[in-house]
Amino acid sequence: MTGTWTVQRATHLDPRSPFVLDTHELGRRPGSMRTVQRTVPAPEDLGTDVIGILAGSDLELDLRLEAVMEGVLVSGSVRGRAVGECVRCLEEVVEDVDVTFQELYVYPERAAVAVEDGDDDEDVRELEGDLVDLEPALRDTVVPVLPFQPLCGPDCPGLCSECGARLADDPDHTHEILDPRWAALGGLTSTQDDTKES
Repeated sequence: MTGTWTVQRATHLDPRSPFVLDTHELGRRPGSMRTVQRTVPAPEDLGTDVIGILAGSDLELDLRLEAVMEGVLVSGSVRGRAVGECVRCLEEVVEDVDVTFQELYVYPERAAVAVEDGDDDEDVRELEGDLVDLEPALRDTVVPVLPFQPLCGPDCPGLCSECGARLADDPDHTHEILDPRWAALGGLTSTQDDTKES
């Protein structure tokens, strides 16, 4: 039996997803380009344990899709609002996120040639048919720019270690703390006061 076999990959992406873009109209003509602007709901878990963009909140995408020899180059910006809590006083922190990114999505046959040549790069993203999945690239772009330890202000004094009061609300907040080495003497003075009264 002779002939060539063509293996077609099944498309796993949902073209209705707000993060999936169709590149069909670029037609694999290097230099052809189109722009996309859309506001999409943020996906789940877009952030860290202490700060992130809330699921369903608006993400503004301003993108350029350009056909190149290897695939489709997607570049642009993503804007949103991250919400978290201050690591010192636990108050709400709101950070505007505005970050640019650039990602190459290679044609499947180019990826296969790279694997055969031993140039396998785990970070290479591959087109599925004519579809591009932006969500992983957006995560890789947004999460690293979020503050590792968000603060409500650079000089946040935090919480009182004795009672948990927010020190920014009462800058003169103090507690009378007795040195434990003198505590026994405090007990003697109260005993002497009792003796004098009787």
